[in-house]
Amino acid sequence: MMDGRVGAIREALDGEGFQHVSIMSYTAKYASSFYGPFREALDSNPRFGDKKTYQMNPANYREALVEAYADESEGADILLVKPGLPYLDIIRLLRDKSPLPIAAYQVSGEYSMIKAGGALKMIDEERVMMESLTCLRRAGADVVLTYFALQAARCLCGEKR
Repeated sequence: MMDGRVGAIREALDGEGFQHVSIMSYTAKYASSFYGPFREALDSNPRFGDKKTYQMNPANYREALVEAYADESEGADILLVKPGLPYLDIIRLLRDKSPLPIAAYQVSGEYSMIKAGGALKMIDEERVMMESLTCLRRAGADVVLTYFALQAARCLCGEKR
């Protein structure tokens, strides 16, 4: 999230009597090619400029710590890492350094890879889906945001398609 944004949101919420409303900050949003399918679906690829001005360099892990400390001090309640699987190390790093819940966002590119592999019979889609979600949790994510939510819930409840 942009510097100072969490603090501004917290101040606005508190000022309107919403102290109980939690803030999940985009603490570590990396400039990633894994966002491609979502941008393509919405025709939202940048036509000018570069989203990298407010997204993190994938090679820089230290910036995640700096942003996490800043977001915590401004009043964030949950720290989000996006995308999830390529940044398991960042999820673990934040889990080890922060008392706040850590969220992982499994983005459209991660979802699309698993769906495509399953459709082509290259992988067992359900098993790979569950393994990927398990890995996010094992790395330290308390919350997982995923396009697989309904499919994973059915799997966890023992339902078959």
